[in-house]
Amino acid sequence: MARSKANKRNLNPMSLAFLDVMFCGFGAVILIFLILDHASTISRTESNPDITAEINLLQEEVKDGQLGLVQLRNIFSDVSFEVVTAEGLARQIQDQIDSFLQELAALENSSVATVESIERLRADVRALEEDLLRLQASAFEQEGNSVRQFIGDGNRQYLSGLFLGGQRILILVDCSASMLDDTLLNIIRTRNRADEFKQRAPKWQRVVRTVDWISAQLPIASRYQVFTFNEEVVASIPGTEDEWLEVADREQLDTAIANILGMVPGGGTNLEKTFRFVANMSPMPDNIFLITDGLPTRNDRGSSNSLVTPAQRLDLYEDALEELPRGIPVNIILMPLEGDPSAAAVFWELAQLTQGSFISPSKDWPGGTSLLPTASSEEGTEDEAAGSSDQQSVARVISSEQISQDLGVSFPVNI
Repeated sequence: MARSKANKRNLNPMSLAFLDVMFCGFGAVILIFLILDHASTISRTESNPDITAEINLLQEEVKDGQLGLVQLRNIFSDVSFEVVTAEGLARQIQDQIDSFLQELAALENSSVATVESIERLRADVRALEEDLLRLQASAFEQEGNSVRQFIGDGNRQYLSGLFLGGQRILILVDCSASMLDDTLLNIIRTRNRADEFKQRAPKWQRVVRTVDWISAQLPIASRYQVFTFNEEVVASIPGTEDEWLEVADREQLDTAIANILGMVPGGGTNLEKTFRFVANMSPMPDNIFLITDGLPTRNDRGSSNSLVTPAQRLDLYEDALEELPRGIPVNIILMPLEGDPSAAAVFWELAQLTQGSFISPSKDWPGGTSLLPTASSEEGTEDEAAGSSDQQSVARVISSEQISQDLGVSFPVNI
């Protein structure tokens, strides 16, 4: 018993040293492993920055390429769909043409087909061909081709500088009472005459010849409309207010001019209502011809005064400009009128602002012969049509010899 206890107390120094060595070696191996692994990672990262950047760049290019590929696939799909749609429409049109031709052939060969049915189909074909020609012609301006002819005295040609192009040309003709004569006193006198005398007034005949001249210069592939205005706005051809007429239709164009010739000037000048009417047109014109002789005398609000001063006429003109749509050239042909010197300046400014043209023609422009016999200034000087109210209007107006061209005069509102 005592020997075994003594043996337990005796320790073997060799066994302790071996364990110490083993643990120290194991720890050293682990430490070296950690040091070597960390160092190698840092070394690779720090020693190859260019390679890393190039890898990132290549990855971005791959992403961009994939995105572009998706976009190209989408575009290809859209184009393929449009091609299929176009081919389908082409087949439908071809089928309609074939069906139409077969129907026409069947009608012509059938004993029960009526002449009216065949003529109707042929008229449809001609209408389609005319539309095709008009669309082809609209690709270019044919300013050298006119559907109507206007010959001046001695076959003279006139250089006006007016812009005569456009696809939708609007002609606005002032048919107020002031278009009866150049002087205020003669306007009031002529206003009391018979309608036939008013239609033959020299100034109104010049207006009609001017419209005739413009119509002869219109491009054959364009469309047009003619409106007259005084206190109201009226189409030259009734029932066409919402339409654009074809210049190529010569018969219709002749009718429009003939209706202008048959009008009787009268009433005041409401330019505000006229410009508002233009703004409401659909589609709007791309070129306007305005034939007038002075500033407006009325507006939609009306006035209790029988006379309108030059300053008030300028105000009425400014109100009218607020209604005029922007971006449309306005070509102004200003006829002479005594006592309204401001008209030339403001209308010239309007032409400049809209990139249009302005002319104040001489008495022999545009030449030609009157479409009606011209009224003589001495004919019927003792006409009994002058009423007491018109005599009072004459009394308020200074005679033509006394009118100041520098200051202007007050005008009756109904002129």
